[in-house]
Formats: sequence, structure tokens, C-alpha cells
Amino acid sequence: MTAVAIIPARGGSQRIPRKNLKLFGGVPIIAWSIRAALASGLFDEVVVSTDDDEIAEVARAHGALVPFRRPANLADHHTGTTAVIQHALQALATPHELACCIYATAPMLQATDLHQGLVALQADAQRCFAFSVCSYAFPVQRALRLDGQGGVAALYPEFAPVRSQDLTPAWHDAGQFYWGRREAWLQGLPMFAGHSLPIPLPRHRVQDIDTPEDWQRAEYLFAALKAAGELNL
Repeated sequence: MTAVAIIPARGGSQRIPRKNLKLFGGVPIIAWSIRAALASGLFDEVVVSTDDDEIAEVARAHGALVPFRRPANLADHHTGTTAVIQHALQALATPHELACCIYATAPMLQATDLHQGLVALQADAQRCFAFSVCSYAFPVQRALRLDGQGGVAALYPEFAPVRSQDLTPAWHDAGQFYWGRREAWLQGLPMFAGHSLPIPLPRHRVQDIDTPEDWQRAEYLFAALKAAGELNL
């Protein structure tokens, strides 16, 4: 099977300006995703989908291909990931059988994670996707809400009498990689469904990066993991 890594990286970013090019660990943050994809040895092509000249230049400098430019209507604040992957698959000359979307802000992603996702998907022909997930550190059933009057209330009061060890563990999208079969991407099948396989990642290697606070926390985690020898890129 042929496989392509597609890294979406538009030029605009509302909460962290020029986020995909911001230096992280001494290099533009997108470089870490490119490095992980290349180091895995799983892909016939590692492609960056962007609308931005500077991102394209940086991507090429770090070993990725930028064979097309993403149109403006797919580079706004409302366009979903699936539409971007669909465009990339249709724009590429090679009809790859598998495509892995890797987010540009996943500096703790490891090549071994990508291997794990591919192996899981190839082992189950009935599944369409395999993507990274992470467990919540605290039972979501015990979540609180602010009541608007200076107090708090249980978001799910029906779970208040249940022991925490008896509550069903909850998981969330780790926001790092999404393996999928070509036709599943092109058909726009939903990612969070029974035809998808979860690939668990440890909580200490997962950090969504949307705000300056997220960025700072990610830098702390990254530095600690590097010092501990847990990151191989």
C-alpha cells in the first residue's frame, strides 16, 4: 500500500499569530511534525498543505513536499480538516491508498506512534481510521459548572453518589495523527465513530496548542521529556 502524510498548515491563526512557524525547541513547530513523518519511514510522500509562501518555504527546508497551494476558501477559520485532506488527495498525482493527517502543532509526536496507528489499521480491514486518543486525568462525570452567582454546581449531578473508581473512563482526541483509507477520507466519513480505531497515547505526551497558555505548557512538557530521553527526534 502507498501512503502519504498530509500536514495541514494555514498561514492565519487567531489566538497564536503565525503559530505554525513559531519557534518551538529551537525550530519552527511544524518541523517536528515533518521530522516525525520522515523518521517513521512509512510514507511515500510527506506533504504540507498550505496557503502561505513562508510556510511552504520552511516546509521544504525541513524535507517536506509542497506540490500544490491550498485555495483560500479552504484556508479560513471555519474549514474543517476533512475538507483539507480531501483537497490534498485530489490534488496529488499519486492516488495513495492510505493518508495520515498529522497536525503541524504536534511536537511530541513520535515515529513509533505513527507505526502503531498504521499497524492497527492494517490489521483490521473493517475499520476506516485509526487516530490518537488520550484519557482524561479526572472523571468527566464529576465536572463542575459555574452557576453565574459566584458558586458552583455539578454538571452531572446524577453521578455525585457514584464512586470515582466506578465511573466509566473517558477519552479525548489527542490531536496528533489520523490514519485513514483514501475512500473513507474522500467520502467524508466521520472520524469519531465505530469504524475508527483508538490509539492511546500517554497523557504526559499530549498537549493541544491553541492558546499562549497551551504553548507554555507544551514547552514545559517538551523540555522535561527531552531531559528524560523520551523524545527521539
